[in-house]
Amino acid sequence: MAEKNRYGQYFTIGVIADFMVSLIKHPKDSRVLEPSCGKGVFLDKLKEHDFTDVSAYEIDPTLGASHDFIKFRSFLSVPTTERYDVVIGNPPYIRWKNIEPELKAELETCDLWNRYFNSLCDYLFIFILKSIEHLNDNGELIFICTEYWMNTTHSTTLRNYMCEHGHIEEIYHFKETPLFEKVTASFVIFRFVKSKRGESGICLYKYNKTRGLPEKEELFSGSCFDMESIPQFRKNSRWLLATEEVQRQMREFEEACVKTDTLSSDGIHRIGDFCDIGNGMVSGLDCAFQIKETGSLNADEKRSLIDVFKAKDLDAYRNRNSTKYIFIQDNVSQDGFKAKYPHFADHFAPFMERLESRYCYNRYIPYWEFVFPRNQKLFERKEPRIFVPCKERISNKNHFRFCYAPEGVYPTQDVTAVFRKKNCRESIEFLLAYLNNVRVFEWLSFNGVVKGAIVEFSEAPIASIPYRPINWMDAGEVRLHDDITREVGEYLSDGLEEHLGNINHLFNSLFNGQS
Repeated sequence: MAEKNRYGQYFTIGVIADFMVSLIKHPKDSRVLEPSCGKGVFLDKLKEHDFTDVSAYEIDPTLGASHDFIKFRSFLSVPTTERYDVVIGNPPYIRWKNIEPELKAELETCDLWNRYFNSLCDYLFIFILKSIEHLNDNGELIFICTEYWMNTTHSTTLRNYMCEHGHIEEIYHFKETPLFEKVTASFVIFRFVKSKRGESGICLYKYNKTRGLPEKEELFSGSCFDMESIPQFRKNSRWLLATEEVQRQMREFEEACVKTDTLSSDGIHRIGDFCDIGNGMVSGLDCAFQIKETGSLNADEKRSLIDVFKAKDLDAYRNRNSTKYIFIQDNVSQDGFKAKYPHFADHFAPFMERLESRYCYNRYIPYWEFVFPRNQKLFERKEPRIFVPCKERISNKNHFRFCYAPEGVYPTQDVTAVFRKKNCRESIEFLLAYLNNVRVFEWLSFNGVVKGAIVEFSEAPIASIPYRPINWMDAGEVRLHDDITREVGEYLSDGLEEHLGNINHLFNSLFNGQS
């Protein structure tokens, strides 16, 4: 947004506010609170639904909400002795680093914040927790917010608090539907009940429209949702929007990866125990370093070319294309560069202004060099490697794009590379098939770094993938490893789909102990 959003204000559209008010189970004369009412859309809808006892707070008096009962003060300053049957609304979204100084100062004096949170936490967290504090027994909290806090480590204290004080009964999952202007994120509406009585399951409603905002009729009839039941959330765990069957499959996957030696830092073997992982190199201006015509280049210029697989070039197992990049690390003057690499000098000429304005990490970098040849030594290993796009949208996919890359091929910043460690006896082909296996897809889709429908593949998420190493003392497992290696090699060579079916069958045998 052009202007800084000081208070994390993203305004709810009327049809969503209307729907959320319809979720209230308490009678019309119940006490209702809107803790950050913004322009008053929830207040308008509460009035339309005949709720008569409504209170509201708003920190920003410039928004123009017109209801007489609105108190223009920070919700954090409100004593928790004020109790309500329903709290409803759209809490502010502000990352800690973006919180205004006066709001940080207020947090520093907030007992609830100091008891449960720290500077890794977001402003949203205190709004959720404090709203629950204001609820009467059996009171309802109905919020719309991003879903990331349901499975991040730094929100564990919030999730534990919610488990101790009640349970979630309903979640409406809108994924990346653009419910808010200029915001790309995965949104949920949840209904929390403050009660010591536990519930066996949660009704998860998954938005099923592929594009466009929901209509009122679709929301109220439920036709824009697919419903499934998921297990009730528990303390000290990530909250996964997955059925019991899917969670069971993930548990079985992890159990198959339990370590029996001391290689791993936790109870499960991980890819990071067997593989070196690195994000690709940064040119600062990819289009300037890509070159198509190489026939007229001199010997020095040809020696300064590298083959690159970009993210768009990658498929599962095989690449579609490669690109030649200029990659020079030659300590020469500008005149020396032009004399030694005359065709490159001509090639760079149209890009000079943009090359010289690149972010150069606070140091001088000649225009013909990459600004950050990150992990270069790793990529210079004389061995094949595995590439994967740094980010992958999985909206309509059931697989990732871990791709084989031969020795000498480099990734740029939109690709992450995986190499075998010295302790890894499994072949690169086996690792490739493993990472493309559906078990890894399911596990990462719920346990990886997922933002909306985007899965991130940097070093840490890849390293965290559970790994089922081969038992080299078991002849049957060795045979499965060799068969998988052979099938992958043949698929890389001929591209026949039958190999993929054979690979899946072999992995099923490995995980089921049918060696």
